Amino acid sequence: MKKVVESSGLCKRFGGTEALKSISFGVNENEIFGFIGPDGAGKTTLFRIITTLLLPDEGELKVLGLDCKTGFKELRRNIGYMPGRFSLYQDLSVEENLSFYATVFGTTVKENYDLISDIYSHIEPFKKRLAGKLSGGMKQKLALSCALIHKPALLVLDEPTTGVDAVSRSEFWEMLRKLRHHNITIIVSTPYMDEAMRCDRVALIQEGQILSVDRPETIRDGFSRKLFSIKAPEKHKLINALRSCPGISSVYPFGDSVHVTFKDDNFDNAIYEYLENSGISDVSISETRAGIEDRFLELMGTHLH
Repeated sequence: MKKVVESSGLCKRFGGTEALKSISFGVNENEIFGFIGPDGAGKTTLFRIITTLLLPDEGELKVLGLDCKTGFKELRRNIGYMPGRFSLYQDLSVEENLSFYATVFGTTVKENYDLISDIYSHIEPFKKRLAGKLSGGMKQKLALSCALIHKPALLVLDEPTTGVDAVSRSEFWEMLRKLRHHNITIIVSTPYMDEAMRCDRVALIQEGQILSVDRPETIRDGFSRKLFSIKAPEKHKLINALRSCPGISSVYPFGDSVHVTFKDDNFDNAIYEYLENSGISDVSISETRAGIEDRFLELMGTHLH
């Protein structure tokens, strides 16, 4: 299978801070490859190196078969990049922004319209509106249209759906899936675990290091413990009590419940009495299936110890 990105031992430092620590991974042609990790994990730094905006301090990186240091001019013509912060011209209209980006890349909107029509059709009725006056979801569609207008072989999206409503997020991912028909490889970072499950493969990244690379289902199914979901009306009080409980191994808030593992991996009924004595009543406990975030937290815990 042809590799679009090949990274080996990639390192990047900013002063005394190691932003990337010997990062190695590969992205296959026509793949949607996700990077999952908290703020400060190194995702944006890595994306800036992939898009030739930063140089690595050590290691090798080939993108579309070219060295990221020597092939940057050609790479910039073949990569579409959508940074985390909306970076289009706020005082230009929708159509002016799109025309400008097409011109920069030596093409026209008409030439590649079929590539963006699915996305752009949502905002075309507002093409005279200034970009700064668009809603979050519409800004996102305009930014994606501008990143695609030169028909790149690789599309790099840094948290493209942050701050966008759930319906727009879902629509956005449908658009990404359709782009594969145009032979475009996509690298995307996201803080949303439901989006991670829509990638072909994901890399879990923490403190500049990759913890795991695999299909999201495989990563999720690698969770090694029995997991229990505990609910009570006073969630904050519940978390504090569980974290002080001697028989419990891990405690993480999860939606309206708390996910817990036990030290010997067996459920201990004494927990009911312990919580009652801690002033917590109306408790419900059930065994639950681990999600990808549970596995991520487990890997992070292993990595940090």
